[in-house]
Amino acid sequence: MQPAQRIRSFGETVFAGYARRAREVGALDLGQGFPIDGPPEFVRDALQAAADAPQQYAPLSGWPALLEEIAFDHGRWLGRPLDPTGNVLVTTGATEGLFATMQAFIDPGDEVVLFEPFYDAYPADVIMAGGVVRTVPLTPDATGRWTFDPADLQAALSPATRAIVLTTPHNPTGTVFRDDELDVLVAAAHEVDALLVSDEVYEHIAFAGARRLATRPGAWERTLTLSSFGKSFSATGWKVGWVIGPEDLVSEVRRAHQWIPYVVATPLQEAAAHALRHAREGNDAYYETLRTTFETRARALVDALAETPLRARMPEGGYFVMADARSLGYPDDVTAARDLPTRVGVGVIPPSAFFLPEHAERAHGWLRLAFCKPVEDLREAARRLSTITDVSFTPEG
Repeated sequence: MQPAQRIRSFGETVFAGYARRAREVGALDLGQGFPIDGPPEFVRDALQAAADAPQQYAPLSGWPALLEEIAFDHGRWLGRPLDPTGNVLVTTGATEGLFATMQAFIDPGDEVVLFEPFYDAYPADVIMAGGVVRTVPLTPDATGRWTFDPADLQAALSPATRAIVLTTPHNPTGTVFRDDELDVLVAAAHEVDALLVSDEVYEHIAFAGARRLATRPGAWERTLTLSSFGKSFSATGWKVGWVIGPEDLVSEVRRAHQWIPYVVATPLQEAAAHALRHAREGNDAYYETLRTTFETRARALVDALAETPLRARMPEGGYFVMADARSLGYPDDVTAARDLPTRVGVGVIPPSAFFLPEHAERAHGWLRLAFCKPVEDLREAARRLSTITDVSFTPEG
């Protein structure tokens, strides 16, 4: 039996393969982005309490208590009242929300603009909807901050452009896009009448505060914002996410969503509602602590890497740093990511997984490291990397 043509180019996700490699050799895994110290106690308590809550199907749009909490929180952050059932849809993580969005709005031949490097699910979502991927390169500026040239965005647009997808804070570069950059996107979307899709799963891990695309002038009417519970509460295995936007756009995503998972696990939604309510206490004290914790971890990794052959700029948010590894002497990022777990006991991700195959050379000399780990693990990983003294790599070495 032959697989469908649209999935012929899909291999195993990079996260599964490199995480397995790290486990096999007992390496410290700075590859996969999940906090190994897990969620706070109030989140665990909410999950235990949900065992006594309803266990049957939730309504299609989401469990009412969770919809209300999401609408309240995002309403205050976006500066507009949100209707829980009209403006919000609960999805199986932001990943399913992205897939459902592409299924809802992309027809065969439609073009979708992605900023490259991108979260690796994006092109797969576009391909499975029959769309065509167009990319805009992100490159480091003079300060090392990854950003885009508006001329490159303009060149990626065409009459076939149906959607523009943004991640902020950005995975894997750590950039939080600024208001002027977001305004360029809004103008571009108006020019070609495109949907804006803003993946904001790291919204509470933006160290100087989140910049939300939907708040920019002219953005709301054509923007779908996606986020999730997992990243903000260190519970990535829950896979509870949501899509927020104008009712006419959310309703179309709901049409697709009903045939993908139908609904999200009711007990998890009930527990997430309690956790969101708790997080608001004390003027959002939980979110402030979260930002401080991850900023401390990011700084610890960046500072520790200064004692190794790698170099990294302090990210502006998210879970990751992009480290300049050219001095290690590897021919490409994949070779480095395969060798380092065995050579020094540190697992990393090769950023070429976040580029189209024809652009993979742009990732050579870079590695993605996750700092959503305990500080002592980050420092130990850096200590191990510092033991690489012979930077002229040979496969036999």
